[in-house]
Order: sequence, then C-alpha cells, then structure tokens
Amino acid sequence: MYIHLALLASFVLIYNLFAEKIEKTAINGPLLFLIFGVAIGPLFFDVFDITIDNESYMTLAELALALVLFTDASNTNMSVLKKNIKVPSKLLLIGLPITILFGYWVGVVIFDGFGWIELAILATALAPTDAALGKSVATNPSVPSKIRESLNVESGLNDGICVPVLLLFMAMFSSSTSGSIDFEFSIGLFLKEIGYGVLVGVVITFIVSKLIKYSAARKWINGSRKAIIILGLSFTCFALAQWLGGSGFIACFTGGLLYGVLNTKKDEELIEVAEGLGDALTMVTWIVFGSVVVSKYINDFSIEVVLYSLLSLTVVRMVPVFFVLFKSGFNTSEKLFSGWFGPRGLASIVFAIMILDLKLPHEKTILLTIICTVFLSIVLHGITAKPFISMLKKKEES
Repeated sequence: MYIHLALLASFVLIYNLFAEKIEKTAINGPLLFLIFGVAIGPLFFDVFDITIDNESYMTLAELALALVLFTDASNTNMSVLKKNIKVPSKLLLIGLPITILFGYWVGVVIFDGFGWIELAILATALAPTDAALGKSVATNPSVPSKIRESLNVESGLNDGICVPVLLLFMAMFSSSTSGSIDFEFSIGLFLKEIGYGVLVGVVITFIVSKLIKYSAARKWINGSRKAIIILGLSFTCFALAQWLGGSGFIACFTGGLLYGVLNTKKDEELIEVAEGLGDALTMVTWIVFGSVVVSKYINDFSIEVVLYSLLSLTVVRMVPVFFVLFKSGFNTSEKLFSGWFGPRGLASIVFAIMILDLKLPHEKTILLTIICTVFLSIVLHGITAKPFISMLKKKEES
C-alpha cells in the first residue's frame, strides 16, 4: 500500500514543481496523468496493482468533479457571460438533446441487438463534456472570451442536466423489467433532480457566503483555515443535494456561480487553494483510470466500440454544436473549435459506474464504449489543445 501512495504522492509533487513548464509543452496535465497511470500499471512496469471498488472510485471522481465545477463556476466572468448567454443556453437546451439523439442513432447503426433504452443510456452517459479536461481551453486567454465562457458554462451544467436524464432512462429500464414503464415517475424524478440541485446550491452558498464575510470581518479566518472553506462548501452542496434526491453537480455549479456574484476579488485566495485541491483529486482520478481501468480493458476494445467512440467525439458532438451556433456571431473556425473541444471525462466515468447495478443485457459493451471514449478524449483533446488554440488565434488575428 505504501509504495502505491509513494508513487502517487511523488508524481503529484514532481508535476506541480514543474507544472508551468510542462503546461507549455504539447502534453497537457490530464494526458500526462493518464500516460503515467498506464506506465505504472500491468501493461508496462506493473508496479501499481491496487484493487479499488466501484463505489470508492465513483466517490473519488464525483468529489473531483464537484470541486472543479464549483471553482470553475465561481471564476466565471459574468459580464462576458451576460453578453453571450444565448450561446450556452442554445448548447444546453438545444445542442444537448440533439447530441443525445445523435448518439442514439449512431448506436442503432453500429450496435446490433441493443434495446432502445440501452442505446439511450449510452448516448446520455457520453453527452456531457468535462470541465476538468476542458480547463486548458476554458482558462486560456488566447481563446476568445465568448468561447471560453460558453464552454465553461456548458461543461458546468450539462453533466448535471444529464444526471436526471440518465436516471429517467434507468428508471424506465427498471420498470420495463416488471412489464411496464412508469413515465410519470420518471419525469417527476427528472424535475426533482434539477429543482433540488438548484435549490441546495443557491441556499447553501448564500448562507455560507454571508458567514464567510461575517467571520472575515472579525478576522476569525486565518491562513490555515482558508484552504478548507471552499472545499467544505462545494462538498456540502454536492452531498446535501444528492441526499435530498437532487443533482449534486447542478448544486455545485449553481452554487459556484452565486459565490462568484456575491464575493469580491478579496476572496480569490480561497478559490485558488480549492482549485489546487481539485486539481490534485483530478490527478489521482486519471492516474487510477490509466493504471486500473484502461490497462484492464484496452485489449477488449472492439472495432465497433472504437468506431462509436470516435464518432461520439466528432460527428455526435460537432454537428449539433455547429447547428445551434448558426447565426450566433461565431465564424466557421470558432464553431468547429467549440464543437471539437467537448471532452468526455469524469461525469461519464461516474455514469458508467451508476449503470452497473442495472444489469443491462449489453452492459460490458456499453461500459467498454464509455471507457474507450474517455480514453480517446484524454489523448486526442490533450494533444490538440495547444496547436488548435494557436491556429484559432492566428485566424482571429488575420
């Protein structure tokens, strides 16, 4: 156990010592974490052979995503977002449903014998984009602010929206095994997930923000405690929303947005520390993904699985984005850029673990497809981020 901890801790330490230098290379952080994970796993050096159960890994991924969503939302430039609010609204309200529909029809063509609910579950699990994997784009000043803020809001909310959609399809499948589908129950579950998520995020963040200002004014918050305030706030939003039956991801993102509105730049130190903790959790998540998950299943990827994964990252994502950005003020390069940078990551991993209890007829193929898509996303989006940003910048300047 200690050698595994030493490997993880030493890698995180070394990476952060040279992070700024590394981030200027062609390989971004998540891709490097994945490479390291695969390298120390059974495929190569085989020095990291831990056994982690599904629930523990899901919790790790959930907490990492919850913290990333909260901190990213709190850093949102509201003035820019207000000017371009139509773009993320279209991406979420029109683009996301079309993406799920496209994913469904691609599954119909590629996978034989799958039930419609199975394909709907697969398409929904791979519809949300990942805020952590897209961070190199969403925080890069070379990318036009309207694109950055749009992608940031989209990635912050689409996973939360997909949670109730996925649960709706899961409920349909469970009820179908008993002979009928309870649509009323499924729709009620969908509305409850969104409503409770927003309610918890807003109420908890509002109360805690007032408490932070009250304590800060009396100098009750010292340096050592600042590190855990945002951590505790984001995890409280997530866990309480989940406990009440809402979406913890929606709670974290809406809470982060409200926190950014209510608090001034004087609180930036709290956010920066929380971002560092979120990055650390994300690092561990991707290292474990590479060493334990990818190393175990990569040899099982079939032609159909790889083909669906590639189409999910391209056609299924890019066509709906290009469609909804029609007459949005985005030029062709900006539309293609926005469509391409829709990485799949933490949310899809969480969704994959969620559906394990369903005992779907084609469960293994669905899980392999999700794993393969996330794997290819980390690699392809990782190696194209910097060159594509440079290409976009040149076209914007020309």
